[in-house]
Amino acid sequence: MTDRVLLTGISGFLGGHIALALLNTGYTVRGSVRNLSKADKVRQTLENAGADTTNLEFVALDLTRDEGWREAMEGCRYLLHTASPFVIQMPRDKNELIRPAVEGTERALNAALAAGVERIVLTSSMASIAYGHDPKRTAPFTADDWTNLEGRDVTAYVESKTRAERRAWELMKAAGREDDLVTINPSGILGPLLDEDPGTSAAIVQRLLDGTVPAAPRVPFVIVDVRDVAAAHVAALTGDVGGKRLPIGERPMFMFEVAQVLRKTHADYARKLPRFEMPDWAVRIYALFDKDIRGILGELGIRKSLDSSTAEALLGRRLIAADQAVSATAESLIAHKLV
Repeated sequence: MTDRVLLTGISGFLGGHIALALLNTGYTVRGSVRNLSKADKVRQTLENAGADTTNLEFVALDLTRDEGWREAMEGCRYLLHTASPFVIQMPRDKNELIRPAVEGTERALNAALAAGVERIVLTSSMASIAYGHDPKRTAPFTADDWTNLEGRDVTAYVESKTRAERRAWELMKAAGREDDLVTINPSGILGPLLDEDPGTSAAIVQRLLDGTVPAAPRVPFVIVDVRDVAAAHVAALTGDVGGKRLPIGERPMFMFEVAQVLRKTHADYARKLPRFEMPDWAVRIYALFDKDIRGILGELGIRKSLDSSTAEALLGRRLIAADQAVSATAESLIAHKLV
């Protein structure tokens, strides 16, 4: 297979795993980075993970600038757009997140449509599905659900992902090509790191292992393994899922449950792991001094789940267990000497 895929955000945690899966499947990958000075490191990281990078090339693209998008799309059969800003600590001006997310999506999709690519796979998020709803809801969130931007505790990140995905569907509808778009909507992504950058996804496990979380707030996370999310992106390029949204998350776990998994699988770190859950009132006081905690107050005690049946059907198997994703994250953090 020599089909060329433009993969934006190749230097990210998910982007690296997608590149690895694409190369191992036989695609030619044109990866975008903001600065080409990152290219050698990305190439070496993928080679260290076992990839043959003969069919790997790089282009410089910026979500906030027009330059280079048309040229980057030339000769590509598919677009896989993963690049989007992500933070834990919310900015004072929400448009610092929303603008590049939406405008980057517009630039990528408009260039792809102009180039006549066959299919576009967009990395969206559970954030565009499961927020701003009744906190008492127990039913799994599905592809038919959209985040209510007028609802409670909708952060700038949640709004950025929701607006970016809605804009993608608007563009494809206007072009008469809705069936040529697939969005992947993952929950919190964990799993093995490819390099020494823990990014934001592994920060929760890192903080648990290094002892900086003395007691666990009652914050639940729907967890999915990065290898499943990457495999879903690659399968969506040619699978019978055109025009669909694919929520993907294995199961929800409270932070204390994550700590309990780590206590079993990494007993050497047991003394650093939290031994009890922090009452919600104490979390709210603690958040006055910890900006990372402040950003998750709206999720205290709210356990959500996703209907991942379409993603599992595409993959032809069950998702990797959340416990395994947690353990794999810890293993790689330790291997890279990050804890």
